Amino acid sequence: MRVELNVPESVREPRMWVKHQAVLAMALRRGAIEMGLHRSEMIRLTYDTGEISLVPRHFEKWFRNEDLHGLCIAISDFALTEASDGTSGEVELRRADRLVDARLRALLEAVNTERIAGFPNGKLFLDSVEQALAVALVNGYAVRHRSAQTHRGGLGCARLRRIKEFVDAKMEDELTLSEMAQSVELSRAHFARMFRKSTGESPHQFVLRQRIERAMTMLRADDARVVDVAVACGFKTQQHFARVFRHVCGVSPTDYRLEFHHHRATSEREIRSYNAPTLCSHRFRRYRD
Repeated sequence: MRVELNVPESVREPRMWVKHQAVLAMALRRGAIEMGLHRSEMIRLTYDTGEISLVPRHFEKWFRNEDLHGLCIAISDFALTEASDGTSGEVELRRADRLVDARLRALLEAVNTERIAGFPNGKLFLDSVEQALAVALVNGYAVRHRSAQTHRGGLGCARLRRIKEFVDAKMEDELTLSEMAQSVELSRAHFARMFRKSTGESPHQFVLRQRIERAMTMLRADDARVVDVAVACGFKTQQHFARVFRHVCGVSPTDYRLEFHHHRATSEREIRSYNAPTLCSHRFRRYRD
């Protein structure tokens, strides 16, 4: 999946716009463009914030951006083919302007939020969103395709164990959806559906949870540094690690570490306080006897 920001150009002359992959475009603020099959037959289109257009692959038109700021996301042919369960040939999508589709909009807004933050969640997050977008496009906007099949049963225990072992071994690296699917010999689309059916969460959510659980364990060490824990658990920046950790645990990594050590010290004092009278009584009985 390729993510681009479409902004008004300094050169206002019309140009030929060519897209060889399916593109979803969402207006980030109200603005207008001009578009047409011929330069002499262009029409002006105005989009409000959040309005979506679907542009099919091999799209060629004359185009001029007046003042529209938009997010453009190219969906790969591979993702569309997988979403249609490997149907032979290209998946053909229909052209659609001003789509009203809550699911597509939510996914596009999630990508834009990720873009603004500097893509801290890495390729696995974008792979997962692309697959979700591809399934929605194939099921709702394809001209010809085999409907995405509903698979039952989810992943077996052996495959789930292999996935967990794979994530544990590569947690410091930037995981991708393709790598996770290949580790259990499944296509990305099939794997993503079966994984959610088995665990109730997406692969990206699962990996984040595994990273936070490892971070919690590491933060309990006396010499743990937050920046070292962030790197060891696969987070690109300490800031992103702190934000995710607070969202999951309700406190910052530093506060979690301090609270844990404070609780441990308090518990140890209570244990010593509790055992002291018992020890003294034991010594007194030995002396008396």
